[in-house]
Amino acid sequence: MVNTKVTLSGWELDNPVIPASGTFNFGKEFADFYDINMLGTFSFKGTTREPRFGNPTPRIAETPMGMINSVGLQNPGIHAVIEHELPELKKIFNKKVIANISGYSVEEYVYCCQLIDKEDQVGIIEVNVSCPNVHGGGMAFGTDPKNVYEVTKAVKAVTTKPVYVKLSPNVTDIVEIAKAAEAGGADGISLINTLLGMRIDLKTKKPVIANKMGGFSGPAIFPVALRMVYQVAHAVNIPVIGMGGVSSAEDVIEMMMAGATAVQVGAANLVNPYACKEIIENLPKVMEKYGIKDLNDIIGIA
Repeated sequence: MVNTKVTLSGWELDNPVIPASGTFNFGKEFADFYDINMLGTFSFKGTTREPRFGNPTPRIAETPMGMINSVGLQNPGIHAVIEHELPELKKIFNKKVIANISGYSVEEYVYCCQLIDKEDQVGIIEVNVSCPNVHGGGMAFGTDPKNVYEVTKAVKAVTTKPVYVKLSPNVTDIVEIAKAAEAGGADGISLINTLLGMRIDLKTKKPVIANKMGGFSGPAIFPVALRMVYQVAHAVNIPVIGMGGVSSAEDVIEMMMAGATAVQVGAANLVNPYACKEIIENLPKVMEKYGIKDLNDIIGIA
């Protein structure tokens, strides 16, 4: 019998598999395919103060071993999430969730985090300072350690729940950014968000995506994500949630060996709605194959 349970800031999860924000919406669509209560938890759709329609279309481009998206944080806004999405979620999901919060100013982060902190259904607040496809927002915050520090410090001042800061890989020194979040009071780090990518249509001679560039995700970015998780996990004294191209139980174990306490699955959900279910079901078998009795024994072992 193997142990798949892990603990994030005092919150015990049945397993470390967590659908990533932006790839699982608020759970309803996936609940039609399987019982989502088998998940460790999930990070819901990135939420801002006001409703957002998102970026112009087309905003998705395929690429070998991945995809590029420029959705632009389309979401119903913090008040609709609290008044409608969370009550609906409670009907299908009996665990706490991770609330992913985005913003265009320190004040907006504070406003949203202060509100969501009051919700019993939320176990962790994931502050996204890393979205590369919204003008004037996440990219500016996530690439400057001073801004990351200020956002983290301001959010921590108005919240009681654990705060995990989601970092952008589009930086020169990921460790510097992670340490800034830790110095600001972060309880954990989530990484990586998408890389910045682009495709050009040879027939039209124009970028495929209306916004020209977008977030590159999928299996192709896994080695980059693994490297950054390893670097950050060995540089900070707070838990790391690893993500970026994860699509199998083997990937989950590799991420954990690099230093992740839990692992988020993103683009794989958009290709196969059963991705997380299959990973969770395969995890004990892969653990047995490699002689792993307890996942906690392998965190940062590499």
